Amino acid sequence: MPSTTLPNLTSKEIALNNSSKSCWVTIGSKVYDVTEFLDAHPGGGELILEHGGEDVGSIMQDEISHAHSVAAYDVLDDNLIGFVAAEPVLKTAVESDRPQDILPLPPNETGAEELRVNDAADFIPTPAAIETTSMTSAEDLHRGTDAEQHERKPRFLDLDKPLLMQVWNGNFSKDFYLEEVHRGQSYKGSESAPLFGNFLEPLSKTAWWVIPLVWWPQIAWVSWIAYDGIPSGFQFAAYWSTGLFLWTLIEYVMHRGLFHVDKYLPDNRVGITAHFLLHGIHHYLPMDRYRLVMPPTLFVVLAAPFYKLAHTVFYWDWYVATAVFCGGMFGYTLYDCTHYFIHHKKIPLDYFRQLRSYHIAHHWTDYENGFGITSRFWDRVFGTELAMPKPVKAS
Repeated sequence: MPSTTLPNLTSKEIALNNSSKSCWVTIGSKVYDVTEFLDAHPGGGELILEHGGEDVGSIMQDEISHAHSVAAYDVLDDNLIGFVAAEPVLKTAVESDRPQDILPLPPNETGAEELRVNDAADFIPTPAAIETTSMTSAEDLHRGTDAEQHERKPRFLDLDKPLLMQVWNGNFSKDFYLEEVHRGQSYKGSESAPLFGNFLEPLSKTAWWVIPLVWWPQIAWVSWIAYDGIPSGFQFAAYWSTGLFLWTLIEYVMHRGLFHVDKYLPDNRVGITAHFLLHGIHHYLPMDRYRLVMPPTLFVVLAAPFYKLAHTVFYWDWYVATAVFCGGMFGYTLYDCTHYFIHHKKIPLDYFRQLRSYHIAHHWTDYENGFGITSRFWDRVFGTELAMPKPVKAS
């Protein structure tokens, strides 16, 4: 029977579950729902609520206050609901040549060894914690797993079956769908789970190198045509750079206003399925190496209105408008390649390392903020910048 591992939960989501109605705590990378245990806690539920949404590992081991027994940990294991990529895990992933070995949790053997080398062994889920689950609805999140159940249904989607029709026929509520789709899963390392399951499948996959191979020659050719019609090279460079800069705004607006239109998403199968196709699948399977860049066929459709927009705004000169459009197109190719390399490659540049750390936090810490991929600039302008830990300078 198909099965899925427990979900990866964001630290923001965990922090919000800090009340008597829903109380979660963490120890290392494990997340526990202790809501039903509040009244039964020997020291009173208030003591747990004081640390709701927080890591309680050190508190439970504190000999002065009260060192907890093995039975207490057994209670927690009965209420394990998922994993969280804590700061040591995120830091190791940022520095790794293969972050897909580490995220989503649990890591594979190579990723686990990297965590050990980086003094993050305490954040490797133990084999006993890597259980499958039969949860299929939002209410089931608060139900313990049945260790004796051998035939389990997937929590949300069966990764071995075409995903599109599962989303279409799933009858998911918007709230449940958004909760589940942002809990990253892994499919056979970083391979592609079936989306359509038919002849359309190849159209949904694109290797990163296709982007520069297809678009850079065309951008260079059309840029040369635009250059030939503009009085000076300086003016051409200014207009072309304007397009490049405008792309950063388009990148932000599309990521926030289209891909993450979560709050305004229609609560029906059409809206939910469209969201899944556009961006939901990326958050659900963030390490899928063939669905990190936009297929050329889809980009042609999306690029057409931007071509029209450029020639509407810069209506007085076709060559100027075309230069601006080419600069924007080049910006898009940099965005797509950057996005791929953030997820799968390590570049020894401090700026790239910061971008990688920032985008990983968007996936694993707070998906409602941090929409910039190639720059944080517009996040700062519009107040959606993620709060990142300050880097520690080497002595």
